[in-house]
Amino acid sequence: MGRRAVDRARDRELSPALEAHLARAESGLVPVTDGWFVLNVRDAAWLSNDAFGRRAVFEGSGPALRGRPDLEGHRFDQIGINLAFLSPRKPSGLYHVDSRQEDFLVLSGECVAIVEGEERRLQAWDFLHCPPGTGHVLIGMSAEPCVILMVGARTREREVMYPRSEAALARGASVENETSSAMEAYAPFPDWQPKRPLDLLATLS
Repeated sequence: MGRRAVDRARDRELSPALEAHLARAESGLVPVTDGWFVLNVRDAAWLSNDAFGRRAVFEGSGPALRGRPDLEGHRFDQIGINLAFLSPRKPSGLYHVDSRQEDFLVLSGECVAIVEGEERRLQAWDFLHCPPGTGHVLIGMSAEPCVILMVGARTREREVMYPRSEAALARGASVENETSSAMEAYAPFPDWQPKRPLDLLATLS
């Protein structure tokens, strides 16, 4: 074990990680302090968007805290993670190029990944790795929701570009004109709303 690893292990013995406190927001439980926690997807906070499907989120930030201005919430420092449920022909978002790494694991159902303008069909247990600078978007293709575990790295600096992609545009998942503004790119679409998908949750019981 290296010197730094030994130092970290010693520090953890002196100050072990504490369990996070979870609080109930409008659509489920969210962490409001730092620390470790266990949270079932059925109890997590959920977001819904008519254009982009539904997601279970595990952080206390953004739309997940709508309706609870008294909660500060907690955002993960190193990675972002959520569970996406894509309806047939619904994209996960808009085709974009991120300066940070993003990874996707299909847990059930099928989807089409448009990566650098090329289409790839993905099904359960297929893993898609997008290094920084990779243009991509995913579109649900199965009759039942396509469930995807989505993970993204977090760094101090981030740049996202929304280029025009003919392949993604044909599926309603690209901007008409290139932009680096998320606000401009998503202006034609509805905002994410905190909403528990009771029909979907019933299938997870």
